[in-house]
Amino acid sequence: MSEQHIKEFSYHIAWRSRSRRPGRHKSNQRGMGMEFRGHTTLLSYPDPRRIDIRQTIRDPLEQIHVRIFNQKSITPVFVLCDMSGSMQYGSNQRKIEVAADIAQSVAQSATHNRDLVGFIGFDDVVREDWLCTLSARPHSTVEMAENLRSYTTTEVGSRGIIETVRLLPRERSLIFMVSDFHMPISDLEASLVLMQRHHIVPVVLWDSSEYSDLPEFGITNVTDPETGATRTLFLRKAYRDRILQSFNDRRATIKNLFSRYDMEPFFVENHFDADLLSDYFHQYVAA
Repeated sequence: MSEQHIKEFSYHIAWRSRSRRPGRHKSNQRGMGMEFRGHTTLLSYPDPRRIDIRQTIRDPLEQIHVRIFNQKSITPVFVLCDMSGSMQYGSNQRKIEVAADIAQSVAQSATHNRDLVGFIGFDDVVREDWLCTLSARPHSTVEMAENLRSYTTTEVGSRGIIETVRLLPRERSLIFMVSDFHMPISDLEASLVLMQRHHIVPVVLWDSSEYSDLPEFGITNVTDPETGATRTLFLRKAYRDRILQSFNDRRATIKNLFSRYDMEPFFVENHFDADLLSDYFHQYVAA
C-alpha cells in the first residue's frame, strides 16, 4: 500500500511528555510554547524576550522577572505485533494483514504528530528480524508492515510478548499492542505488569468466521495454528452455541484483565477502520 493511501487517525496522550524535542503534546519542558508556567528571575532564565514588566515593577527586591512557558513535545509510539500462528487466520483478510494496515496507519499518524515511531514483532520470542528502532521517518515501519502481508508461519505461539518490554524505552510511551490475544492469560498479564509505566492500547483482532459465522450443522476439521493439533468436529446448534459462548467469555476475560490495568481494549473485527480508532481516543483517553 502506498503512503498516499494509508488512512490516518487522530490520537493524543493523557500525560505530560518529558522529551526535550518539540512536538504536539503537552510537556513539562520549558520552551517556546504557549502554556504559561509561572515567573522566574532573568538570572535564572536568561531570555529577555520573556521579560514581564508588570511583575518586575511589583518586586520589592527590584529583580527583573521573566515569564516561563511549557513547550509542546514528542512522545515515543510503538507497535507491538503478534506474529504467532493464529494470526494467519482470516476469512477475507488474514489477521496479520489487518495488523499490517494498523501498523502503517500508526506510523503515518505518529509522523503527522511529529512523534517517533517503532515496531516490534514477536511470536514465541522477540523477532530480531522484525524490529524497527524509533525514528521520525515512517518509511521503515511502513515498509516492514507491508512485508507482513506476505508473512506466513505455522505452529508457533506468542510467549515472546513478555520479552518485548526490554526493547521499550524508560520514557513513557504510547504502545499499540496488536494481537488476537489467543494466548495464555497468564502470559498476557505478565507482560502488562512489566509495561505499567507505558500507555497500552490493546488492539484485539478477531474474525467473525471464527465464531459467529459457523454453520449450525455439519462436519468440519479445525487445526490449532499455534500447536498444530487437528480435530474433527460435528457441528450442531448446541455445539455452535457453546463455541459462541466461549468467545463471549473470552472477550469478557480480556476486557476485565485490561480494565484492571486501566486499559480499554479496541476490538477490530474482519477489517480496520481508522475513524473508529480516532473515536476510541476521544472516548477513552483524556486530553
